[in-house]
Amino acid sequence: MSTTEERTWRGMGWTAEIVDNEDGGGWALAMTPDGRDEPVLIVPWTMGRNKKDPKPLNKADFRTQVKAASDVLRRSAQQIRRAHRVSLDVNVASGERVRVVFDVIPDEVEPEGELVCSSLAGVELGRASCPAHLKLTRARAIAWVDGGCRTVYGDD
Repeated sequence: MSTTEERTWRGMGWTAEIVDNEDGGGWALAMTPDGRDEPVLIVPWTMGRNKKDPKPLNKADFRTQVKAASDVLRRSAQQIRRAHRVSLDVNVASGERVRVVFDVIPDEVEPEGELVCSSLAGVELGRASCPAHLKLTRARAIAWVDGGCRTVYGDD
């Protein structure tokens, strides 16, 4: 971990910078992951003893804020994944009950889909790429599993 000045710390893949609070008086701490231009977390920051300048950032504060900002990124990724997921439990021709999960893998240029079939115990039985716009229905899930979990090309 390294400090570059009293109001900016860099390390552990993050930059913490104490900035003027745009919402009115006081200070804020902006946490930006390395490689990004915008902070993922901005929190109010405490005034120093003179009630004018910000409290200096220290090692413990930096580590605490890295953990908080990392949690924000993790929860955001989980929310995106849940928003792009459909999961169905279906009975297939073999008589087995399986879980078919359709995930959209977000991408600004060309998102893609992925189907995964697993036993209810969690053992993966098949995986295939598919279009991101696929409409997963029970009938389609059963047909996909009964057909050997091969790649799905369209929504026909």
